[in-house]
Amino acid sequence: MKITVYGPGCRKCHEAEELVKRVIAESGSDAVVEKVSDLQAMMKIGIITTPGFAVDGVLKLAGRVPKAEEVRAWLAG
Repeated sequence: MKITVYGPGCRKCHEAEELVKRVIAESGSDAVVEKVSDLQAMMKIGIITTPGFAVDGVLKLAGRVPKAEEVRAWLAG
């Protein structure tokens, strides 16, 4: 599983990336995190406000930092 964190590098984007990494580590999942800052890539997947998140290429959330429970649900499938 790959969770992609989209964002230009703002404070919220860094916070979101760290949250996702922490939840993955706590869960023992082998998911990987990819960080994408390219605006064209964000627009291509449909992200207008950041941070944004995709799981295996499917957009899950945009415009806010997810709650840990949301990330756990993504990991659970």
